[in-house]
Amino acid sequence: MQSLITEGKAKAYVHLGKISRRLEVFYNPVMKHNRDITVLVLKAMKRKNLIAALPLEASGIRGIRIIKEVPGVKHVFMNDGNPKAAVLMKKNLNLNIINGNKITVFNLDADQFFQHIPSGDYIDIDPFGSPTPFLDAAIKKLKRGGILAVTATDLGALAGTFPVACRRKYWAEPLYTASMHESGIRILIRRVQLVAASYDRALLPVFSYFKDHYYRVFFIDAKGKANVDRILKQHGLIAHAGPMWKGLLWDAKLVNQCAKRCEDSELRKFLSLLAEESSIPGILFFDIHDLAKRHHVHAFKRMGDVLKKLRSKGFKASRTHFIGWGLRTNAPERAVLNALKR
Repeated sequence: MQSLITEGKAKAYVHLGKISRRLEVFYNPVMKHNRDITVLVLKAMKRKNLIAALPLEASGIRGIRIIKEVPGVKHVFMNDGNPKAAVLMKKNLNLNIINGNKITVFNLDADQFFQHIPSGDYIDIDPFGSPTPFLDAAIKKLKRGGILAVTATDLGALAGTFPVACRRKYWAEPLYTASMHESGIRILIRRVQLVAASYDRALLPVFSYFKDHYYRVFFIDAKGKANVDRILKQHGLIAHAGPMWKGLLWDAKLVNQCAKRCEDSELRKFLSLLAEESSIPGILFFDIHDLAKRHHVHAFKRMGDVLKKLRSKGFKASRTHFIGWGLRTNAPERAVLNALKR
């Protein structure tokens, strides 16, 4: 049974129910913030005559929101391998009175879809599970200087619960500690970059985050083989895990712009934390509970007091969005430990 929902400036008929592949046409209301952030990122980047390709579109709500909410969109190509999804997409396009000259719907396998469309300025890989089967075709179709967005929901592999699956799909050893979600997203980034590198494409992450049950990374295609070489030099091991991306996770200016533009109070709080965190370069963060345990600190300060102490000493310090008791800072461990003690 279909339900009519409103999301952003879009209305859509969707199938509500237990989130699984068994839904007649897949729709996950929890991923609204994923789509909200997509719109914010694209608006902040201010691309003109943007051509977007969405190979795994299901109900069509992401594509409809891009058309209705992002200035400068020239055309959106939407696809889903489920015939019922293609029918529902067209129904939702009619519901939103979308100009047929601006959007094209396909009902093809994702690889076949990419063979039928022009190169895209923006390509969005948002699968149920791992994005790895779709990376090759998507990257080959991405325009030079284009934007690639990748979602991964197979956190069990990337975050270390299923290390064999991580080795198989992502060619890396996961980290199973408090930092597992940061290392997981860095493993994902490296995997995407390796596929791009084989085509002399350099993909730089500019907006990365972990939320709910998924990782999400926006990449910018940086032209030139020299950029590919620079990216590959930033792959390596951390605490016997990896290889993973050891560079920056964010373009801090872009994250700040998205936080300022956000009108949803709950999401703005999340993005404001991300903006604060993005101002601090570095790899992984301190788990204050683990730090206290390792150094036999039985009474320690609240996080707010620890942050205040570190900042008073001239260090940068922020909470991390990865876990509530994580601290990102450019301070050495000894300084963090001293700030932690009562």
